[in-house]
Parts: sequence; C-alpha cells; structure tokens
Amino acid sequence: MLELLIVLCILGVLVTVVMPVVKQGTKRTMEIELKQKLREMRSAIDEFKRDWSRDGDILTGPLCVKNKLTCKDVTGVTGYPKTMQALLGVELSGGEAGTREVKSIRRYLRRIPLDPMMGSDEWGLRCYQDPPEARDWCREDVFEVFSKSDDLALNKTKYREW
Repeated sequence: MLELLIVLCILGVLVTVVMPVVKQGTKRTMEIELKQKLREMRSAIDEFKRDWSRDGDILTGPLCVKNKLTCKDVTGVTGYPKTMQALLGVELSGGEAGTREVKSIRRYLRRIPLDPMMGSDEWGLRCYQDPPEARDWCREDVFEVFSKSDDLALNKTKYREW
C-alpha cells in the first residue's frame, strides 16, 4: 500500500510539471499557425494590389487597365480589395474575359483561412487610411487583416497587434 501511494505521488508531481509544458507547446503551435495565415493573407492582398492598383480614377495595375468596369467594382480608390470576398475570385470583364460558357476568374485565395485563436473565419480588418491601432473597419477597402483575439501571446503582446 505504501509503494502504491509513493508511485501515485511521483505520478502527480510529473503531471504537474508536464501539463504547463504541453499547454505552452499547444499555444506555440497555434501562434505559428496564426503567423502563417496572416502572412498568406498579406501576400494575397499585396498581389491583388499589384494587379488592380489604382489611384482614384487613374488605373495603373495591369488587370485594372484591361478590366476597367471590374476594377472599379472590386477595388477601393487606393487599389486594395473592397472586401475579403474579392480575394476569393474576381471575374474578368475585359480582353482577358472568357466566353459565355467559360468565365475567366482571377483568384488570390482558395478560401478565407480560419483564425486559429478564434476558431472562425472572421478577421479584424483595417482600411488604408486607418491608424494601426484602429478596431473598426471603415468598409472602403481591406488594407490589413488581424486576429480579433484579445489574448496575450507567449511574448506578452496581443494577437490583434500582430
């Protein structure tokens, strides 16, 4: 009986030591995944901006010049996408447009990634003219994407500031 009690005490000590390490490892994995998702969306937004760039009514991006009607529908005045949905697919209307049966679509993302910290595909958005700490989206364009989580990361910064 005494041996069993000693073994249980040793197991209890080991569990109390191992549990925080496991929790920290899980959190680190989620943080790595969050960074990858943010990088993926940042790349898609930057590629969209290169293709559909405009400065007010001056169309400068290669796809914007060839697809003038579509350009004004899917971009803000700065050339950034009006919504996240524009990154999922833009139907081309100009010379690159397909036939009636086959439409030409330019995709930047296959799907909106899930925020690993929140478990949903709802991200915080900022416009081009918003300050870096803005919490409300102006709904004119999508310049930046961030996690809506108010939790602290392992480095003591908030996920929403990444």
